[in-house]
Amino acid sequence: MTSPAVRILVVDDEVPIRKLLRVGLSAEGYRVVEAMNAREAMASVAAGEPDLIILDLGLPDIPGHDLLARWRNEQVELPIIILSSRTDEAGIVRALELGADDYVTKPFGTKELVARIRVALRHKLQQQGERPIFRTGALAVDLVKRIVRVGDTEVKLSPKEYDILRVLVQHAGKVITHRHLLEEVWGGSADVQYLRVYVRQLRQKIELSSDEPQYITTETGVGYRLREAD
Repeated sequence: MTSPAVRILVVDDEVPIRKLLRVGLSAEGYRVVEAMNAREAMASVAAGEPDLIILDLGLPDIPGHDLLARWRNEQVELPIIILSSRTDEAGIVRALELGADDYVTKPFGTKELVARIRVALRHKLQQQGERPIFRTGALAVDLVKRIVRVGDTEVKLSPKEYDILRVLVQHAGKVITHRHLLEEVWGGSADVQYLRVYVRQLRQKIELSSDEPQYITTETGVGYRLREAD
């Protein structure tokens, strides 16, 4: 027997966007449920229909941020991926801080969106706790012994550099906002410029080229993303 298809709730008031997502995601084997406004979306979630939600922030009845906040306050733990305009960095950051799992910007490619969906679902299915050793490409991080290697070479990191990398490893494949990293590493007391300095130093130690990073990529105006595990 085959496993049932993952059900994705697409919440968007634009018919062409819903059609694009329905066709693209159905071709990838997902079952698509549609909602054109927050009211329909809430009914779908209450009925237990979706396994994951794709949420547009510009809904006609309730703002997407408010709907997201309501779901998280009600302990709705479904993965939620935000659809947003490319220029709405502040809206993206706010959505991530309210509990969204990830985002894609319009216009978007189906392959990019499917990759985000797979990461979000994988994180949802993972058990709590850190894997002992994280690997992506030539980078390996032993979370128990606090040892970082690139290939066969052990890399010496400062405590702050390691703490930044550890947080990124815990959420590999997902974007982590500047604020979240500042809170986790500095308790929220440091300026974002400190974070940029340490990320630059970290890249110089683990990347083949810090100017063209393979592992830690910048999400402009939002935060950073570590390449997911192999």
